[in-house]
Amino acid sequence: MCTAISFLSKDHYFGRTLDFEYSYEETITVTPRNFPLHFRKKNSLLHHYALIGMAYIQKNYPLYYEATNEVGLCMAGLHFPEYADYKPAAPALDNITPFEFIPWILGQCQTVSEARFLLNNINLWNENFSEELPVTPLHWMVSDSRTSIVIECVREGLKIYENPADVMTNTPSFDVHLNNLKEVHSIPGDWSSQSRFIRAVHVKKHSVHPVCESERVSQFFHILGSVEQPKGYNKYTIYSSCCNASKGVYYYKTYDNSQITAIDMRNENLDSKYLISYPLIKSPQIRVQNR
Repeated sequence: MCTAISFLSKDHYFGRTLDFEYSYEETITVTPRNFPLHFRKKNSLLHHYALIGMAYIQKNYPLYYEATNEVGLCMAGLHFPEYADYKPAAPALDNITPFEFIPWILGQCQTVSEARFLLNNINLWNENFSEELPVTPLHWMVSDSRTSIVIECVREGLKIYENPADVMTNTPSFDVHLNNLKEVHSIPGDWSSQSRFIRAVHVKKHSVHPVCESERVSQFFHILGSVEQPKGYNKYTIYSSCCNASKGVYYYKTYDNSQITAIDMRNENLDSKYLISYPLIKSPQIRVQNR
């Protein structure tokens, strides 16, 4: 499963763990402003905000796990099995598939408030990307430097929750996680979604706020470290990410590579028409230090 966190410490930081049985060929992906974002039932966005995040690229389309746009709005999709319930197409609404949702929001919005405006007319349409890639049950966290919300499409319809904790995990529904916070008297130690939510909220709440960027990034990864999963428990933490959303710098580390790697979207041509991707550095060499 997975955990996402929004953290304000001078700059705004946003990131997540991806906990799964195996890795796809995901890459850190920059979507420049002029790369055409096509949608199944909406007009394409031919010019939009640039994005950086982790994506699985298929048929030249970035299937984002999480991303941050150039103005600092962040969004992550986390596994939401047994609860996610996408809908048939509705002619009067903006029919957006789950795999289009992150580009649809981040391509157009600067703030959570602007995202809420788009959500007023959205229908999360139950459509597969392809025969090989069926729709994934997800819910989403959207964050700017001031606030966060959680979006869940369930049997009753689209639900939007204020997220004062700035943390999200997986099932059950987000209101249950918030209620659990009121009842907890100790920090649980297992890797269930409910336990990871409580643990991440507690660790983030009591975190220090270092002075320099490298220490703040390190601290963010230590917060995520409280919920990372080792191999041997069905799923494991394939990667952890931290994006300085204020500056557009994406940091990550993988299960076998604890060294933090940084990619700055500002170093790219953000007016390009082509996707830019960086393969993950998964296996560093172990160096022996001598006196």
